[in-house]
Amino acid sequence: MCLSIPSQIVEVHEQDNSVTVDTMGVKRTVSCHLLTEPLNIGDYVLIHIGFVMSKIDEKDAQESLEMYRQLLAETGPLAL
Repeated sequence: MCLSIPSQIVEVHEQDNSVTVDTMGVKRTVSCHLLTEPLNIGDYVLIHIGFVMSKIDEKDAQESLEMYRQLLAETGPLAL
């Protein structure tokens, strides 16, 4: 099973078709090669193994992020 946490775009890198995203405070650069839809700073996306898979609505992203925050508050940090 794959769990994708909504990530917000904080930088767009047109030269290599990638974006930098913020996933609950963790920033990383991911590829946009699998998505044809244009992306902008502030958009929310779902990522899988370093690739943007889809763009999602801000309301849905915020609801999902709130559920993740509640889970973390109840269970504590996840051990990897």
